[in-house]
Amino acid sequence: MMNSLKKIYIRTTGYSYTNMGRLFLRLFVGIMMMQFGIRQLYNFEAAKAMFPSLFGIDPDVTLMLMIAIEIICSLFIMAGFMTRIMALPPFFAMMVAEYYILHDLVSEAPYMLSWSQQGYVPVMFMGIYFFIMLVGPGKISVDYFLSLHFIHSNNHSESELEEV
Repeated sequence: MMNSLKKIYIRTTGYSYTNMGRLFLRLFVGIMMMQFGIRQLYNFEAAKAMFPSLFGIDPDVTLMLMIAIEIICSLFIMAGFMTRIMALPPFFAMMVAEYYILHDLVSEAPYMLSWSQQGYVPVMFMGIYFFIMLVGPGKISVDYFLSLHFIHSNNHSESELEEV
């Protein structure tokens, strides 16, 4: 029994599925964020009534901008196309969302923040987007295949991709 556990441990410890993990994370965060955008798009009139004005911009325009960020950036992130750049708008949108959520919650319940309140969802998304900006899209992405194309068209070797 112990020998079989040792064999399993030794065999599985060395394997790393970082590219599959990055793909899964991109697909997960893209689908989760896109469903917020689609839901707001279908319920535009109701969402417009509750949406705040941001930086002096009309709530309608702010909501349309948020929907565009949630849908378009999610599609780009899921495909792995311009991934690090496309992770920036939703990251900042979640920072603003967190500000507005906490701004409204703090006055009502200053000592009652718990894991079940809405303020933790934007923080979770911010963490995921920050991770994606740090590690990049991985090898299962449009970005990787484009970089391979650019390297081959400039007569460079693929080892340059590993150095970056």
